[in-house]
Amino acid sequence: MGQVDPADERRHTPDTEQLWNESYYLDWFAEDGSMGGYVRIGLVPNLDQLWYWACFVEPGSPLVTVIDHTVPIPRSATSLEVRHDGLWADHSIDEPLVQMSCGLESFALSHDDPAAVYHDAFGDRVPFGFDLSWVTDRNAYQWPEGTTPRYEIPCRVHGEVLVGDRRIEVDGWGQRDHSWGAARDWWALRWNWTAGRLEDGTRWHTAADFAEGVDLGVGYLMGPDESEFTEVFDIGVTKSEGREGLIDDGTLRIGDLSMTVEPLAWSPVLLTHPDGREDRFPRALARFTATDGRVGYGWCEYNQPPMESVS
Repeated sequence: MGQVDPADERRHTPDTEQLWNESYYLDWFAEDGSMGGYVRIGLVPNLDQLWYWACFVEPGSPLVTVIDHTVPIPRSATSLEVRHDGLWADHSIDEPLVQMSCGLESFALSHDDPAAVYHDAFGDRVPFGFDLSWVTDRNAYQWPEGTTPRYEIPCRVHGEVLVGDRRIEVDGWGQRDHSWGAARDWWALRWNWTAGRLEDGTRWHTAADFAEGVDLGVGYLMGPDESEFTEVFDIGVTKSEGREGLIDDGTLRIGDLSMTVEPLAWSPVLLTHPDGREDRFPRALARFTATDGRVGYGWCEYNQPPMESVS
């Protein structure tokens, strides 16, 4: 298993492919699954675009989200500070492979129905910000040779979130990842991604479900008393699609570990290709329950290219 190069925490030089992509993902969740959120900084330099997503979710409450695909790319290749109308955010590598921090000041939209983001619906404008740090939980995982350059880091997450007049302390768990160096064609390839933590401290990550009936992907398991990853390629995903393509329930199998997946709170995104094709990207805070009764929480996503039906 390869080791993550600390130098890869920085931004990378793009090639000439139209959809060349570099992204930093950071998610978090309370240990009891009562709330969570995520951030994505997505650089698509050959389209002269930076996609910025940030959200706060609580099961049974409105989605609070920032989705902006028109943010100027930072002029400095060493910066991840973004500024746009009603949006300021900065993201810093405090110590490579050990800690990353993010700050946000923005006006978000609040939606009672998270699927409203697919339909240009106007939500209620609400002040939204946070100051959060992702601290590595034991180790960093390098994706195997021959795949997209990428690494995943299970984390402890702490700080505070501001929503309207609420100030919310965060002391939970999460995941961050960084990928670059290849075209990411959201409109052509489906996938399922998950990462989370069971109550005994077991950590996992998967990327799979690239084709119907093919139990093949990239992932890891790390036991509660372990500091090394067990790499897993035998990954099975099932899902039951409901209203607007949101997943009602599903299962996830990572080698010998089998879990049910129960989405609790959705924060989807709609992605429009330069040629007009639309991709639905539902992402959810979820509860995961192992067959032996262990319960945990994390995030799951289901990329839905335009060839997939959505009712």
